[in-house]
Amino acid sequence: MAKSTPHIPTSLSAIQGYGLAVLSFAAALGGAVLLERFHFRDVEVPLFLFSVALSAWYGGTGPAILALVLSCVGFDFFFVQPLYTLYITRDDLPYFLVFAAFASLVTWFSTVRRRVERELGTRTAELEAVNKELEAFAYSVSHDLRAPLRHMAGFTQLLQRSSDSVLNEKSQRYVKMILESANRMGVLIDDLLSFSRIGRAETHKSLFSLDQLMQEVLTEVRQETEGRNISWKVARLPSLYGDRSMLRLALVNLISNAMKFTRTRSQAEIEVGHTDQQDKVIVFVRDNGVGFDMKYVDKLFGVFQRLHPSEAFEGTGIGLATVQRIVLRHGGRVWGEGQVDKGATFYISLSKSQGV
Repeated sequence: MAKSTPHIPTSLSAIQGYGLAVLSFAAALGGAVLLERFHFRDVEVPLFLFSVALSAWYGGTGPAILALVLSCVGFDFFFVQPLYTLYITRDDLPYFLVFAAFASLVTWFSTVRRRVERELGTRTAELEAVNKELEAFAYSVSHDLRAPLRHMAGFTQLLQRSSDSVLNEKSQRYVKMILESANRMGVLIDDLLSFSRIGRAETHKSLFSLDQLMQEVLTEVRQETEGRNISWKVARLPSLYGDRSMLRLALVNLISNAMKFTRTRSQAEIEVGHTDQQDKVIVFVRDNGVGFDMKYVDKLFGVFQRLHPSEAFEGTGIGLATVQRIVLRHGGRVWGEGQVDKGATFYISLSKSQGV
């Protein structure tokens, strides 16, 4: 599903803009005169202001000025004593000036706001284009790097096997480090490709059982917990509207993250639950693992950002970035809370309805 850009009113042609100014003024004047005959008082001011704002919004500065002038003349001629003249008494002059000043302010505000929203729409379109170019570049570069990297890893393995009896222990360690680095780079590239695919893939949203999806995720990840002592506490989850396959990947990353960072615990505890907020459901995954320092919370969801050394915990720093990208594509929000050596909790907020 393509991302939608903010709707910006289409500019009218010059003739259409000035025609709109005249028509909106005529409608405001006719409505004010008619309502006054039915003894409705002081309705002319909001009607004329609406006429000015409408002309400024859709017609631009020129039509707005025309509507402003017409409104001031109409207001003076039909509603300021003495009636049906352009003469203004000293007593009514402040009232007329306040109206003219306020109408001018409405004209200025509407014109500026329309210009800002037009510029915002242009900047948004440019930003989306740049993001697509960056994603395409990352995908292309990552894809092109895979083949030579596989060759490096493959030939290094052949070298390791054939020279094992020739090289001394130090040289063997060097070859092993080259092979490990090549394999690690391969994992990084594969993760980067997966991350790029999420941004390029279309979302296929439907209503599904989040509880059933979570059970599937737990069945998958529990295959990696053999020999570990993990206490699971999983609550029933509601139905949700979204892309099932994408959200499955997000939940797998969150649960795997909790499993990874509780590995040092003799008794790991992982809890999955939710809270409801009107049309939103907030799913959380809580663990008693190593946690993190909240002063680094802004780095949690960055690509290749790691808060723990790679020697202690494996990974490439793509998992949480992937979760964030998936949740943002669903119009939701993701955040984390934690304390060093006291565990962490990650939250995702998603809509339960189809209107997102």
